Amino acid sequence: SDALNHFIFSLQVYQLLTDLKQQRKESGKTKQSSGQQNLNTIMYETLKYISKTPCRYQSPETVREFLLAMKDHKLTK
Repeated sequence: SDALNHFIFSLQVYQLLTDLKQQRKESGKTKQSSGQQNLNTIMYETLKYISKTPCRYQSPETVREFLLAMKDHKLTK
């Protein structure tokens, strides 16, 4: 369904941005271009938004387990 696809997409974006944020912390670079600062703002705002959604508490494994558990029920939209 569209809601599930949106949820999975949000989860993927959240994990990608979280990983990228951690990599940047570990690299320790302090000087940034204005383009890099704009990207940081976009990342921050996106993470802030997605953090308010249920996908913050999920992982690909839990979503996969849920989908497998529901597969035999033949649910419709």
